[in-house]
Amino acid sequence: MKTTVGDPPRWYRWGILLMVSITVFGSYLAYDSIGPIGPMIKKALGYDSRQLGLLYSIYSIPNIVMVFLGGFVIDKIGTRLGGFIYAFLVLLGVLITAIAPSWHPVPSFIMQAIPAEWQWSPVFIWMLLGRFVFGLGSESLIVAQSTIIARWFKGNELALAFGLNLTVSRLGTFAAFFTFGWIADHFRSIQPVLWASVVLCAVSLASYLIYIAMDKNAERRFGLSMSDGGGDKVLLSDIWKFPASFWYISTLCVLFYSSIFPFTAFSTDFFHEKWGYSQDYASKISSIIITFSMICTPIFGTLIDRYGRRASVMIVGSLMLIPTYLLMGYTSLPPWIPMSIMGIAFSLVPAAMWPSMPLIINEARLGTAYGLMTMIQNFGLALFPFVIGCVHDKTGSYVPAMLVFSSLGVAGIVFAVLLYLRERERLELGRPATPP
Repeated sequence: MKTTVGDPPRWYRWGILLMVSITVFGSYLAYDSIGPIGPMIKKALGYDSRQLGLLYSIYSIPNIVMVFLGGFVIDKIGTRLGGFIYAFLVLLGVLITAIAPSWHPVPSFIMQAIPAEWQWSPVFIWMLLGRFVFGLGSESLIVAQSTIIARWFKGNELALAFGLNLTVSRLGTFAAFFTFGWIADHFRSIQPVLWASVVLCAVSLASYLIYIAMDKNAERRFGLSMSDGGGDKVLLSDIWKFPASFWYISTLCVLFYSSIFPFTAFSTDFFHEKWGYSQDYASKISSIIITFSMICTPIFGTLIDRYGRRASVMIVGSLMLIPTYLLMGYTSLPPWIPMSIMGIAFSLVPAAMWPSMPLIINEARLGTAYGLMTMIQNFGLALFPFVIGCVHDKTGSYVPAMLVFSSLGVAGIVFAVLLYLRERERLELGRPATPP
């Protein structure tokens, strides 16, 4: 963070962090609003697992391109305007999804273009549209958030800031898994859950407006220079100058998150099916991974800030994923045990991975770097929920999917080791990147 007069007080930086974390809280909650009520969605709307997975995949499909363009736009116009646009798209998409069950008309040319064997109802089409619009804004908003944190905390408790941010953001996921199953069971309807997501995404948009006001005030009051990140000359050709370490981290990112989020999309249905748990109790078991990550990520972030060892931490976290899925798929061990192990892994890797980016990429290119990294991540998030749903519908079981997820953990270790071998000194000691 560059200044011309003086740095803002410490409390101001943490206030900025709180506002941008709340901004993404609603997005995390809305993303996982489908999983906890998956069994009811399948029963009430007549969906199969393939369609349930497609509600997650459609979210990520636009982000294969959008988040990179979003990061590029952030580097061009700044986080204030760019982030506001993305936060508005999040609210709009969640609103369309909530209206979908009671908004049946679909233009006839759209219905005629859909193969009859797909058996897509008008409600499903509107829900897909809502999730698509939601995805257009959500991942780019996370890119904006990461860029804001990296600029405000560069050289100042960066890993802790990312850890606390993930805790507040994942509180949204926790709230979804811990309460939405109960709400749906209590009202015997999915509608209250969808509208709760709308309300909380509106709160998140309001929080981002507060961040904008605070950021502008800091620029005026403390004489910050280019605090918003806009105006720098950013070229698409810059991505070819990114070091090999960037591509190792990005590949690890897609492998790691492809083994986590597609699993949580089906975990409630999986626990309901294999162990016979109620929808409410199954969704609470699913929330274990988020509970651990909320508690442990800031702790690990503090330790990483102090001792480094980022690449080593990513290796250990990836390794822990492998036995968790094998235990859930091929043993009768109570699922809360492997879910707890997965929760620790889900704390270790993000706490080390996201704060590593400013150490290998120059500050002026962070928006583009985070955007490209998230774009690569969304290849996996677009593919695997649909694939897992198809596998379940074909085999009648989620057990084969556990082997797929475990294999992703094995592949992740390979790239974590490559990263360690190349960037051992920089990532272990926290030496920042130099401008290209």
